[in-house]
Amino acid sequence: MTTDDDRAGRWLDPFDPTPPEWARVRAEDIVRQIFAFEPGAGRMRKLTPPVLRFTDSHVSGVLDLRAFEFPHLLEFVRCRFESPPDLRQAKLGGCEFYECWLPGLEGRNIYTHNDIRLVGGTQVHGKVDLTDGEIRGSLEVTGAQLDNPGRYALHADRLQIAGALLGANLEVNGRIRIPGLRTGGNVNLAGAWLHNPDGFSLDGNGLHIGGNLQCVPSTKRRFRSTGWLFLPSARIDSDFSLSGAELIPAAEDSTRDRVQERFFDPRATLIADRIQVSGNVDLDQGFESTGTVRMVNARIGGSMRLTGASIDLSEGAEPFAELTGKKLPGPYEHRALHLDGSQVDGGIDARQARIAGQIRVVDVSARGSVLLDGAVLCNRNGDVVEGRRFTTGGNLDARGLTVFGSMLLPEANIGANLDLRASRFINPGRYRRDRSRKPSVDLRSARIGRDLVCAHGDRDNQAFSAHGEIRIRRAEIGRQTNFQGAEVGSSLNATAINAYGLITQELRLDVAVAPRGKVNLRHARCASLLDNDTFWDATGHIELDDFRYDALAVPIELDDDAQIRRRLRLLRKAMGGSYRPGPYDQFAVMLRASGNEEHASTVLIDKQRWRYVALAEGYRVLGPVVRIWSWLQRYVVGYGYKPMRALLSLALLLVLGTVWFSVQPNPVEANRDDHLVWNPFLFTIDHLVPIVDFGYKNRWHLSGPSEWVTAGLIASGWILATTVAAGLTRMLRRSS
Repeated sequence: MTTDDDRAGRWLDPFDPTPPEWARVRAEDIVRQIFAFEPGAGRMRKLTPPVLRFTDSHVSGVLDLRAFEFPHLLEFVRCRFESPPDLRQAKLGGCEFYECWLPGLEGRNIYTHNDIRLVGGTQVHGKVDLTDGEIRGSLEVTGAQLDNPGRYALHADRLQIAGALLGANLEVNGRIRIPGLRTGGNVNLAGAWLHNPDGFSLDGNGLHIGGNLQCVPSTKRRFRSTGWLFLPSARIDSDFSLSGAELIPAAEDSTRDRVQERFFDPRATLIADRIQVSGNVDLDQGFESTGTVRMVNARIGGSMRLTGASIDLSEGAEPFAELTGKKLPGPYEHRALHLDGSQVDGGIDARQARIAGQIRVVDVSARGSVLLDGAVLCNRNGDVVEGRRFTTGGNLDARGLTVFGSMLLPEANIGANLDLRASRFINPGRYRRDRSRKPSVDLRSARIGRDLVCAHGDRDNQAFSAHGEIRIRRAEIGRQTNFQGAEVGSSLNATAINAYGLITQELRLDVAVAPRGKVNLRHARCASLLDNDTFWDATGHIELDDFRYDALAVPIELDDDAQIRRRLRLLRKAMGGSYRPGPYDQFAVMLRASGNEEHASTVLIDKQRWRYVALAEGYRVLGPVVRIWSWLQRYVVGYGYKPMRALLSLALLLVLGTVWFSVQPNPVEANRDDHLVWNPFLFTIDHLVPIVDFGYKNRWHLSGPSEWVTAGLIASGWILATTVAAGLTRMLRRSS
């Protein structure tokens, strides 16, 4: 039997698997001392603290304190246990294992008035079971090592902790299972290492934390988790922080039915569906994940921060840079960030983030602004962002963003600006049905409160560029749609800009390079249009049917005929030489609304000119006749839009007719009873002016060429007079 003299001055190494004989203590002897412990008994009553301490002991047998009530503190210092201590249903004042080695700890339904502590590097090679326990203090496992590979290392279902769960620098090889956990304070896992590559590293389904959940770096190292951080339906009353953390997914579960679970993320690191966080969610300051971060239908009271985060599902293949002449990585099978249906009362900050894989934000709502400035998002030949009905109350700022893939935000609702200034969109995705390219940016039916900015940068003047289509079909933009200095389109898509049905106040199309592809402005509406010659050189031409603009940002002066000729050339070029009446009518309406009536007539004359060209090409046999008729109308009456030309033509015909009949022999009177003096001038005007009869037209018989001249005068008179009448009517009404 070991005596106190044998133990004096000796320290036990509890981690030595072959402890010395002098340290051996039977478990029943310890139990006997606990039963006999009376704090303050005898002469040392006032000096003895209410703590029973056991040190440097190798405890053999089972320390059986099941259902035992001990209102004081138990401390074990540098002790090694052969069997897991049995504290089930015990009621203790508190319990501490300092620098101890345990094969497990049985503590189901334990109750303590103070803390339970496994500290000082305590190692547990087995299960710590605190299921249904109640701790009126805190549970501290700071610096502890829990080792039970493939099994439960900490099993604490429905554990209630009045204080905090403190696990800084904790090391766990196995599964932490704490569903239904309740704490009054924080859960601090700063610098903890959780390792369970076969499944859950932390199972916290439905836990409730009264303070913060901190999975952040400590002064010693960063937080690291291998396996699933499983926190569905959890409630955190303050912040949830994974700043600087490293998350590695568990092995993919190939047994799941992918058809039944189309939204399952098999390669996830964080699963927090329906989580409620009253404060912020921090995934920033060097946060790294090689699996999916999943927070579906989450409710976040503060902001979500991913500044500088890295979520990389490429297994290291993604360089986050443009590649040429090499096999491109992607598209990736799994999602990187899955937030469907989540609500964020603050903003989302992902500036300078690096994400490889799809970001899925369908039906996500953020009351504040969303910041993506300087981020690099990669899912080459796939969808980088899938965000149908995405809503933000402020700005969506993505200045200097680099996207390898497609950003799809149909039916999005953005309260202020969508700023893509100096951003680059490369390698858009493909449709499955025919492998054709998706748009680089899809904003179909989106609503933007103020501006859509696809322009060059303010500081470095870097251009906005997109290799795929910019689709703003039926979008509503409150103020300005800006493509200043942009470079859009490539050989990948037939369309560079699809703005069918766009509604905006200001449309700015002064691009840096001619759009490489078709530009669709059909049924678009804007109050002000600003463009340049480069835009109208679009290689796929421009569709302008029913495109309406109220004014040009740079108005055309009343005497600037060269500007009208220039814009008519651009209009013709944009339509690829084909005839479309609508663009000419809109141009004329805009000019007339600004008081520029003469130039409006010039535009409509040009419209009729190309109309007859198109007719002549359609009627091959009668084409020359149509061209001659068009030429006569153009130069004689300006297709009816120049009534003064008709008056001049009437005057010219009057002079020519008068001269002709003056040199001809006097004609024979039809009625000799009423003699009338022959007057060539009145005879000519009587034939030219329809309806009005001066009494000369039917009084003389003509033969030979003069007979044909009179017929020509009558026909010309009718045409020219009706042209003058129609032109004067238009001038008076100002409505055509």
